[in-house]
This record gives sequence, C-alpha cells and structure tokens, in this order.
Amino acid sequence: MTNPPILFDRPALLARRRRAVTQGPALFLHDEAAIEIKERLKDINRSFTKVAIVTGMSAFWADHFTEATIISDDDTLPLPVQSFDLVIHAMCLHQSNDPVGQLVQCQRSLEPDGLLLVAMFGGQTLTELRAALSEAEVAVCQGLSPRVSPMVDIRDAGALLQRSGFALPVADADPRSVSYGSVFDLMRDLRAMGESNALAARDKRIPPRTLFEKMATLYPTQGERVVATFELLYLTGWAPDVSQQKPLRPGSATSRLADALETVEMGEDARPVKTDESDKT
Repeated sequence: MTNPPILFDRPALLARRRRAVTQGPALFLHDEAAIEIKERLKDINRSFTKVAIVTGMSAFWADHFTEATIISDDDTLPLPVQSFDLVIHAMCLHQSNDPVGQLVQCQRSLEPDGLLLVAMFGGQTLTELRAALSEAEVAVCQGLSPRVSPMVDIRDAGALLQRSGFALPVADADPRSVSYGSVFDLMRDLRAMGESNALAARDKRIPPRTLFEKMATLYPTQGERVVATFELLYLTGWAPDVSQQKPLRPGSATSRLADALETVEMGEDARPVKTDESDKT
C-alpha cells in the first residue's frame, strides 16, 4: 500500500498555528463551528460522556468542551480503540495529509454506534483569493505555484465518510461571506487563523512585492470593501452497530410507489395515458 502524498509541511503548519495563538488569534470561524456543533448535539436525543476532540487549536476547543479529551491532529492520532462515544474533528481535516486515514482512526476509536462530527473548510473557501492570486502570479511571475490549500468539495465529503467505514453518512455546507476593508486585511486574518500557506510544494522564495499589489487590483470589490467566501462543511457519521437502521434489499418492497402516488405505473416503453374523469366509476 502506497503512502498518501505529503501535501502539508507539518513543521511549517505548526509554526503558523503557534504564531497565530501568540499574536492574537482570529478564530471567529472556529466560534461559528463550535456553536453549530453544540446545536447539532442538542438535536440528538442522547447523552455523550466520553468525548474526544481532534484539533489544531487545543486551547480554544478545550474552553468550549471542558470535559473533552483534546487530541492534536498529528498524522497518527493517539486515540485508543473503542474508547469514546463522540469524536469531534474540529477545523483541521482540510490541513491533513491523509483525510481518510484521520477518519479511519476516529472510527476505530468510537464505540459501536458512536458519533463522529467533523467541521472543516470546504472547496468554495477563498474562491475569490484563489482566482486573483492565480491571475496575478501568471502576470507577474509567468507561472503558478501552490499558494492556497486544496479543500474537499461538498460532493466528495460524504464519500470520505463511507470510505472510512462510517454508517449513515451526512454532509452539508454552510457558506459564509466575510467583509474586509482590503485584501491585505483578509491576508492578516488568515495568518491570525493559522491558515496561511503551509503547503509542502509552496514556493519558499520571498515573492515579489508587485505580486500582491497586482493581486489587490484583481480582487473583486463591493463598493470600497472586499468579500471573502468561507465554506464550512459539517460531516456526520456513526460507527457501525447492529441496532442501526439498514436500507432495504433491492426488490424486497411489499408495496408499489405508483400505488402510494395514486398514479399509473409505466414500463420502459410505455406512454403516459390521459384519463378522462368520465371513465371513472
């Protein structure tokens, strides 16, 4: 079995997170995710007593879930097998070299019928910045280098859970638009989130100043401000258990959909038939 490609420079990523924490973090989107997760847990008619949180911002999530075991999002997670009834993967799966591997480890750490909740950035995040940076780099540097992290699309998110062995997978998206005075304010916030470029394949040379000046002229504006899209994805999956509902085997239905809809069932080559009310008895 081949190892997954190394997408992120882990030492650089950890350094960026430490800088964000020490210089005053901008974790308002983590706040949004924590509030949403708490609301979702309220909707589940069940108490969770053995909770683990996998995150790159340990102090923040420990404050929000004071009884939880906090786990760093290393490639190998120190999660004992079948030890938790709830695992929250909090705002860091998009920075993993092996997202499926992370989820498999979470699944193994759950008791049967245990719950996984994931909050992460999705594929529509920073679409405006990606486009402006790419166009500016082509114009200034006559080429492209990786500058914004790749992120999973909502259409592929549920498949991650299925590949990881979770039952009843659900994925949904919550896009947010955040307004800034300038694109440079946005970039300062990204550094304060610990989300600046830590890609392993990034160009490590100091970029020319004209690159970002050009990017600022290409970034779309709304009046005198710029808007950045952040897409929060939420994934829900359950550790398999015999008590869970299972889909029916194809062909095992005991009633017809046509009867429930009070309509005429047609074969593949059949044509619809208009029924005259006068023909009814």
